[in-house]
Amino acid sequence: MAERYSLPIWEKKGPNNISLKSAFGSWWDKAEEWIKTPLNQMNAETCSVALLKYHAYQKDVTRFSDEPDDLFRKRVKYAEQNAMDAGSKAGFIQIFERLGIGYLEMLEREDAENWDVITLRLSDSQIASNIDLLSYIIQQYGRTCRRYELTVLTPLEMTVGVFEVGHAWSLDVAKQVIEPWEAQSTVQHTAIGHSWTLDVAEA
Repeated sequence: MAERYSLPIWEKKGPNNISLKSAFGSWWDKAEEWIKTPLNQMNAETCSVALLKYHAYQKDVTRFSDEPDDLFRKRVKYAEQNAMDAGSKAGFIQIFERLGIGYLEMLEREDAENWDVITLRLSDSQIASNIDLLSYIIQQYGRTCRRYELTVLTPLEMTVGVFEVGHAWSLDVAKQVIEPWEAQSTVQHTAIGHSWTLDVAEA
């Protein structure tokens, strides 16, 4: 394995070469951290809390009351992608998955009269634990001139017994090899006993 740091040739031998190499490595580790610091501050997941609010302001993301840091960082990180996906049904479902809400069923135009109502089907736990986030998503990424309705989706567990049933079957096929009109008959010669007489009269 190659060494991470290499001392100059005139410093490789001597009583202090190990200490010098350790000090040299520590200094460059710090220098690497200094270089990476601006890059880490550009990422919403790794930047400082003080800088996070500026990223949120640039992406039009407002923090709601008692929002956890990890959720706020997710909303800031995916703000641009969520804005692009907001116009489609598949994109709206992707927004829920990115922000950690989970499975969503979205139904449109179920009622001919109330055609502007969009039904969002979620489980009871999803609605209860993400009520503020759901309101934000609908307000920020919902469609214009649409009403949203939340419906509880309750999963049911079903048990189905599967078992094997023994059986046997057979198939008999009859096939006529010779057509009726082409059938040939064979007559076996058998001798049959008989007798006859001839009477001749002379004039």
